[in-house]
Formats: sequence, structure tokens, C-alpha cells
Amino acid sequence: MRKKIITVLTALSLCASLAGCGREPQDTGVTEKLTEAVTTEGTADTAESTEDITSEAETSSGKFLPDTTIPEVSIEQKPVPDTECFGFVRDMKIGVSLGNTFDAYNDTGLRDEMDTETAWVSIRTSRSMIQAFHEAGFETIRIPVSWHNHIVDEDFTISEKWAARVNEVVDWAVEEGMHVILNIHHDNHEEAGGFYPDRAHMEQSKRYIRRIWEQLSERYKDYDDRLIFESMNEPRLVGHQYEWWFPAGNEEVKESVLCINELNQLFVDTVRAGGGNNASRYLMCPGYDASPDGALHSSYVLPTDTKEMQGKGHIMVSVHAYTPYGFALDLNGTSYFSASRTSSTQEIDSFMDKLYNRFIVKGIPVVIGEFGACDKKGNIQERVDFAAYYIAAAKARGMTALWWDNNAFSGNGECFGLLYRMGGYFVYGDIVEALMKYAR
Repeated sequence: MRKKIITVLTALSLCASLAGCGREPQDTGVTEKLTEAVTTEGTADTAESTEDITSEAETSSGKFLPDTTIPEVSIEQKPVPDTECFGFVRDMKIGVSLGNTFDAYNDTGLRDEMDTETAWVSIRTSRSMIQAFHEAGFETIRIPVSWHNHIVDEDFTISEKWAARVNEVVDWAVEEGMHVILNIHHDNHEEAGGFYPDRAHMEQSKRYIRRIWEQLSERYKDYDDRLIFESMNEPRLVGHQYEWWFPAGNEEVKESVLCINELNQLFVDTVRAGGGNNASRYLMCPGYDASPDGALHSSYVLPTDTKEMQGKGHIMVSVHAYTPYGFALDLNGTSYFSASRTSSTQEIDSFMDKLYNRFIVKGIPVVIGEFGACDKKGNIQERVDFAAYYIAAAKARGMTALWWDNNAFSGNGECFGLLYRMGGYFVYGDIVEALMKYAR
């Protein structure tokens, strides 16, 4: 396979790759392995470098990304209900989350609220980026959005400039024929004044969830089923010692699970009352911190749909699973993964089997809204193996999944980038090919 050589250009320093899968990023530079110096005759001057920052492998200098092999993965297809909702999930195929973009929120010091979009990724989303994802085979795009820092009054009215900009990108994806997931993202921390899933904050949380979804439901009521709403991103007790996990019987987390159930139900009721196609729109509802364990918790209850929609599977379970954690997300964990070794794959099979048995067999769709494996000093083959196995395992159980692409490629943070947005090309095309091979 021919690889692109990434040239060292002054303009590259303008692109701050920001890390964080749904969490606050750290500033990082463009990775050294992607900026190995290339000596060629007639190098373009730096004024043109943002337009053309790659050259094909026709020079003897510079380094290639290492060659990789997409593994052969064979997983027995489990029975999946032959219903309209599972056909819909199948049509979603595979997706990508547009991470660290509209979800940015620590934006103090910006001259204009619209600069939030570039606060973490340094480049505005363009139509060509959306097209690049679609042309690569991604049929679904999740657009995470934080709203609390774009509120103009005490009634939680969303700034029209911000709402219109998000709408523009949604429209680009819709015009591409993609499925689009729109959500409430980083509005969960207490200082946001948005929602916080405990009893002390429930009155405010309900006001916030209701008002945001009233406005979004009205704005998008005429969009067809390809536009999906997701109630909240990783709802949890931010700052709590059990923010990301919980022991059996912990009363504070049990209370939070029940609060999340109520907020999910309010979300469904609000959207269904929103008119137009909202009456039947597909909706995604997470459990505590959107983890598989949160959805599998005995107290997690999927919202009740309207009488007309009950039993149709239009409320889907939303989970995020960077699994196995030690490989996929833990920066101090292992860099090793093999699609042929049970020691690598068993955690993936385990959580997917649990979700399959609790939801899929009962006719309830599951969407893995975030997954991925961050770069660990160039472990590309291992990430290719992971991508292939993960998607093959999900498809064998009737699920779809979306890779978290945060445009981050280097540094000490969480580097999940696939598409280099400034250049408009896929740095890790091998990972994309592995995803697509088993998404089909």
C-alpha cells in the first residue's frame, strides 16, 4: 500500500491537535512521526502549504507510516430481529464523531462565541471535511454540541448565531445522505448551569433539558429519520469519586441513575411533542456515564415511548466503549492488541454479548456512539487489528459504532485523529480501511 509523506511546513504549527474523547483536551503539536522532513526539488512556498501539504511516495528521503495488514476476522453472526429499527441501524453502517469541535466549552478569553468551534481543533468544519468522511465510507456522523456557553437569557434560549452554524453543518451531512446524531454534550458540569443528575439539581436539570430539546425539536421538526437526537452525553456526577465507575450499592450513584432515567424520559416526551417528524424520530438514551455498565445497571430503564411508537424500537440505547480500556484509552496501558488473540478480544466480546442479551434480543437497538484506540507511539498495526475486530464484533450482534475523531495526532493526550482536517486527508487510511472492510 502506498503511503503519503507528510512534509514539514511552517503552516502545520498553526494546527493544534487537541486530545480528549469527550473530555477537556490538552494542547499538542503535530506528531513528529507525521512531520519527518522531506527533501524535494521545487518545494512549494509556505504561503501555499495549507492547500497542499502532502506528496506521494516518489522521493527517497523521509519516512513512511509503516505498512500494515488488515486481519481476517471471522465472527459468527448472532440472530438479530428482522424489524424496521434494526434495518435502520444496519443502514447507519459505521460512523464518526466530530470530536472537540462544537462541544468545546472552556472558551474564556475568546473574542466571539463563534470562535468556540476552533478553540480545541484550530480549524472550522468545512463541507469538504464532511464529504471526505462520507466518501471514505462513513454513513453516520455524530455532531456533539455544548449549548450552555451559547445561552442568551435565563430561559435557556440558544444563541441564533450558534444554532445556525450547527444547523449549517447538519445540513451538509444531510445533503451528503448521511445519518446525523445531534446531542447535548459538555453541559453536565455544575458550573455550566445546565444539567447535573442528582436530586439537588433536578429542578434546574429538567428546565434545561426541556428547553434545549424544545428548541432543537422545533428547529429540526421537518428533517427525516436520518437525523437522530441523543439526550445527553455521558451523564454522570462530574467531579465525584465515582464519576467514571461505580461500586455496587453506592447510594449517590444509584440516585444519579434514577435521575438520568427521569431526564431521558423528559427528553423523549419533549421531542415527541415537538411536532412534525419528531413524533417518530429515532432517539438515543444513555445510562450512567454512557458506559456499557451504566446501560446494564439493574436500575437503568429505557424511557417509555408514546402509545403509537411503543414496540417499534425507535428509542435506542446509547453507549460509549473504549474497550479494552488498557489498550484503547489508558495512556499508561498496553500498546498491544491482536485480533487473533483472545486475551486482546475477550473484553470486547464480553460487553457486547451483555448488551446483545439485554437489549438486542428484546428488539431494542444499541448504538455505540463513541469508540476508538488512541495512538501509542506508532502502534498502527495494533490499532488496525482493533478497528477490524471491534466493528466485526459489533456487526455480528446487530450494532453500529462511531469512531471518536478529535483531530489529535500527537502529544501526551488522547490521540484518536483519523482525518487531518487542515490537509483534508486521512493520516491513518489503514485504520479506515479496516473499519470499512467489516462495516460492509
